[in-house]
Formats: sequence, C-alpha cells, structure tokens
Amino acid sequence: MGRAAALLGLATAIAAWYAIAPHLDPLTLWQDVALLAFVIIPAVLFLIWLALPLWNMRWLLLAGAACLVLAFVCGTLDLDVAANFAKLAGVTLIAWWFLGYFENVSWVVLVAAIIPWVDAYSVWRGPTKQITSEHEEVFSALSIGFVVPGGGAARLGLPDVLFFALFLAAAVRFDLRPFWTWIGLVLGLSLTIVLATWWDVGGLPALPALSLGFLVPNADILWTRLRAQARDAAQEGKPGSDTART
Repeated sequence: MGRAAALLGLATAIAAWYAIAPHLDPLTLWQDVALLAFVIIPAVLFLIWLALPLWNMRWLLLAGAACLVLAFVCGTLDLDVAANFAKLAGVTLIAWWFLGYFENVSWVVLVAAIIPWVDAYSVWRGPTKQITSEHEEVFSALSIGFVVPGGGAARLGLPDVLFFALFLAAAVRFDLRPFWTWIGLVLGLSLTIVLATWWDVGGLPALPALSLGFLVPNADILWTRLRAQARDAAQEGKPGSDTART
C-alpha cells in the first residue's frame, strides 16, 4: 500500500512538473543537463522501480498494449503528457511480459552483450540515425520525453525504456541486486546525456550504458551463476550421465 501511494504521489508530482516546466524561464545548456541527469530522469524512471511488484502479474501483454493504444489516442488529442506516461507504462509492461520467456539469467547476460553493438550501429549508421535526422516527428512518437524549463525536452527511445525495465525486473526475478541495478541503469543514462552534450553530438546510443548498468552491479553474482551453469552443463555431457545415455 505504501509503495502504491508513493507511485501515485510521484506520478502526480511529475505530471505537475511537466505542466509547469514549459512556462518557466529557460536555463543554460549545462544547467539543463544537470537537471536532467540528477533530477528529472531519475524521478521519472523511479516510477518503474515503484511499479516493480507488478513485473510478474497476469495479462502483462494485454495491459501493455492497452497503454500503448491509450498513448496513441492521447497523442492524437494533443494530450502530450498523458501520452508520454502511457508509453512509459506500456513499454514497461511489455518488457516484463517479454522477460517471462527468459529461462535463466544467462539469457539476460547474452542480450546485454549483444544489444550495445546493434544499438550503436542503429544510432550511427542505421535506422535510428535516419529517423532522428529526417523524421523528427516519428522519433517523438517513438520516445519518452523528459521536459526541462522553457519547454525543451531530452528524449529516450522506447527500446531503451524497454531494456531498462527488462534489466531491472531481471534483477528481481533472478535474485540479483535490484536497487543497485536501478542505480547503475540511471547512472548509465545520465552519463550518456552528459557525454552527448560534451562531445556536441546529436545523440549517443543508450543501450551500451544500460547493459553496463545491469552487468557491473551484479558482476560477481553473474560470474558465479554462469560458471555454475557451465559446470552443470559439462557434467550432464560426460559419458555415463543421463544426458549422454538418452
């Protein structure tokens, strides 16, 4: 009950900020970056942390799809704040549904090892680069906005949100370190924004930092689990084992 109240209270405060921020005086570039990295992004993504007890509820896919439909409807009605958070909820629920197909933690580690390379290619040479440079309205529809004073916004693509939610719920499902995973994921995103601004590039791939945000806080546990799985697999494959006889 306390977690639900905290979720409702934080969501209300964030919605109020999104309504007020466009009417405030703009800040300098680095003030915006600091506000995003240390306040706005952590606050918005803390909603996912507070909602974590729902990660294994029934009908996740249906609920997620309903939220995305709601986001589309709100977008067509110019209810941008409602659409923004409906997308956040929808993608989070779908990520948790998708996690149900991961049989063990090694699958999550494999995903964390692969997706940074795919994301880097997509952002620098692939479809993400084309969408962000030539179809800004499409990117806006397929991203979550983090509003700063004056009405500007940093945007995080929906796949980034999906993997943020998936990695965080995986830390719960496989008995890792959920809170430190959340810290690592948020720090990774914040660092990505700081580096993109410092290097003066239009955007950087976020999934490499998210993967590290999952792997680093849990490295010792993951290493132990993966070694144990490899040892068990080797034992099963030895002559005389049940696997070898069948």
